[in-house]
Amino acid sequence: MRVVIAPDSFKECLSAKSVAAFIARGWRQGAPDDDIVQVPLADGGEGSTAALIESRGGSLHAVEVTGPLGGTVTAHYGRVGDGDTVIVEVAEASGLHLVAADSRDALRATSYGTGELIRAAILNRPKKLVMCLGGSATTDGGAGILQALGARLRDADGQDISPGGEGLALLASLDVDPVLDLLDGIQLTVACDVSNPLLGPEGAAAVFGPQKGATSAQVDILGQALARFSKLAEGAGFDIHSFAGSGAAGGIGGMVAGILGATLKSGIELIMETVHLEQRIRGADLVITAEGAIDSQSAFGKTPAGVASLARKYAVPVIGLAGRVGDELAPLHASGLTAAFAIVPGPASLGDAMGNAERNLVQAAEQLARMAIAIASKRRSAPSD
Repeated sequence: MRVVIAPDSFKECLSAKSVAAFIARGWRQGAPDDDIVQVPLADGGEGSTAALIESRGGSLHAVEVTGPLGGTVTAHYGRVGDGDTVIVEVAEASGLHLVAADSRDALRATSYGTGELIRAAILNRPKKLVMCLGGSATTDGGAGILQALGARLRDADGQDISPGGEGLALLASLDVDPVLDLLDGIQLTVACDVSNPLLGPEGAAAVFGPQKGATSAQVDILGQALARFSKLAEGAGFDIHSFAGSGAAGGIGGMVAGILGATLKSGIELIMETVHLEQRIRGADLVITAEGAIDSQSAFGKTPAGVASLARKYAVPVIGLAGRVGDELAPLHASGLTAAFAIVPGPASLGDAMGNAERNLVQAAEQLARMAIAIASKRRSAPSD
């Protein structure tokens, strides 16, 4: 039996590479003779740079940048091959994992450090810049990125706006010409991990703000700030809100596509194409994917949906493993996901579930392998008509 293991990371817990390795270990314990192919993935969020570098070859480069709430963090950008392509991941500089759960501040969180990382990555004038969105702590519409790259975002008094969505709410004028000049001649492609719009009930603030620490009142403030930014951008000739994915990474998706002219692609599709997942799935008997949570949001450009859709082309069944499985899985089943299982064996706190993720993945994979072997054996022994 040929089994392709193509998981995403378990955010703030395990890398995609580790998740794949633990599933493979468990499967080998249950089915030692099976052919196992491990393909760690990312959906444009955390871990995307590593996935692309692993598949195409290249190097990582460390840069000291501003963290989501100020201070300094060490972030990395990737350089592929001869350096013609560089990769910048928002989560590296402005990621939610960089802020302790009890310190999250959705109003002040800024993407400024990502702008600093971009500036470092393009110092040698590459031909292509790939930006990976997702996993961000911010809801500032990418205003911090623009400021770090030289844009002038001013309030009604002509002063630079303060960091985060809180400052964006006071935006009165913008001049992005310095940024457009800086990026002139560089092809910009954006790997986006969600298809949510910038504004509205499915928008950046409403859907993702609470995950970043926003209260209900703060969600309203952030939504109004993004709407203000959108209106001012439109007045300057830029559409940052009317397309799928514009709400990615707290509105960075809308900014980079609408203002910087980036090509916005599904993050998971870009990663799957780069690592040649389709060729590996073709001829497989089973695909196993995984993510920290598989729920209604997973259908919006996340790894399980992308893997399932690709496997469906070849009628290969797909099993999803997750720390938590939600209720509304019909869209995922429609996309090609055969079934999803939670790996946590019983009631557990989040801390315990994360602490035991390795053991739970190994155990769940072994049990699945034993079941698959039993079913295959039964079919082989069944008398033919």
